[in-house]
Amino acid sequence: MTRLPALHWQIAIALVLAVISGWLLGDVPAFLTFCDFAGKMFLNGLKMLVVPLVLSAMIGGIGNLSESSVIGRYGLRTLAFYLGTGTIAILTGLLMVNLLQPGIIEGKPAGPLLGLAADTGKVLDSVKDKGASDMLAVVVRLVPENVFAAAASGDMLGLVLFGFMFGYFVSRLPKELHQTQRAFWQGIYEVMIRIAKVVMAFAPLGVLGLVAPIIAKTGWSAFRPLAWFCVAVLCALAVHLFITLPLVLKLICRVSPLRHFHAMAPALLTAFSTSSSAASLPVTLESLENRAGVPRRITGFVLPIGANVNTDGTALYECAAAMFIAQAYGLPLDLPTQFTIVLAALLTSIGVAGIPSASLVAIALILTSIGLPLEGVGLILAVDRVLDMCRTGVNVFGDSCATIMVARLEGEDGILGMPSLKGRKPLEG
Repeated sequence: MTRLPALHWQIAIALVLAVISGWLLGDVPAFLTFCDFAGKMFLNGLKMLVVPLVLSAMIGGIGNLSESSVIGRYGLRTLAFYLGTGTIAILTGLLMVNLLQPGIIEGKPAGPLLGLAADTGKVLDSVKDKGASDMLAVVVRLVPENVFAAAASGDMLGLVLFGFMFGYFVSRLPKELHQTQRAFWQGIYEVMIRIAKVVMAFAPLGVLGLVAPIIAKTGWSAFRPLAWFCVAVLCALAVHLFITLPLVLKLICRVSPLRHFHAMAPALLTAFSTSSSAASLPVTLESLENRAGVPRRITGFVLPIGANVNTDGTALYECAAAMFIAQAYGLPLDLPTQFTIVLAALLTSIGVAGIPSASLVAIALILTSIGLPLEGVGLILAVDRVLDMCRTGVNVFGDSCATIMVARLEGEDGILGMPSLKGRKPLEG
């Protein structure tokens, strides 16, 4: 019997086929109908798992921690990683746009030359009422008035806080009740992982259905007037993905970046295909636990938070897009303006939901903060979807690096095949 290649190779092959078929068959209605069906079914299957998987992973993970000091260490290290790498990502995007100046063509602002995308009006309708108060709304979303409504609407910020609190107080229960709760949530988690494996068996077909229509719709013509902007963003993302984060893995975590890339290949390809860190969460959890060897109590704590808070790629893109639009409009980019962009990108990226193109709302907030018209969003619409795929991959890889860092600093043994960083036994949960 012929053995199928590993899942990440199947997905990679599907991506190549999606590009070719989208280019050749993009005007065939039957093909696009099939792609729409396959893509939606796969994406729905992943999203179906997110709420029960996040809650069971987080409650089970934190519920296994018997000491408050351990939870505090996990939280501080996770937060420090997210803020540190997020700031570096934003500064990388800022530097690249300043070097390449994609918003300047032949010494003149590119806005009049580029024009606006045809569907700018739809985007403006969705973001025109956004303002500074929306940043406060991120804090309000942490405490949902109805946790079931939050689950139904996919408001993951509120669910993450609820899961954290529930798991914490599970760890404080008397022994008998504690064991019952642990067994219950452990059972749910195991069921979700098994369903996730069934869904991922259809990943190549789903990837084909998701990516081929994008190629068919945008083609390559959309990139020509925005080629330099795409180059700036992709170069900045590449620096963060292949230099900054691997340096963290090598210098702080003392693990092989190549091993980690190999372990995370299914999650990275899924993130690239779906443009959703939330939808990729089941695959990210499975990759870190079964391929990288990270204990569940750590993945259950770090990853659900990271999927909603740690968005390095998104923060980088928001900064680069705002700088590009400012250049295209001829706005003088003095240091105070650039500092405003950096700060706004860091704050708004935290509240961006893990869904495709949600960062357009954040970019609108940044434009408002520096006094630019919201119509500037139209300059990047043609290429936003494809760049969204790339930055989501960076987001997911950043989440995984944070998880590896927490595990290694906690003295866990066997992470990516490496001995304990501290030469001591792992903490007992």
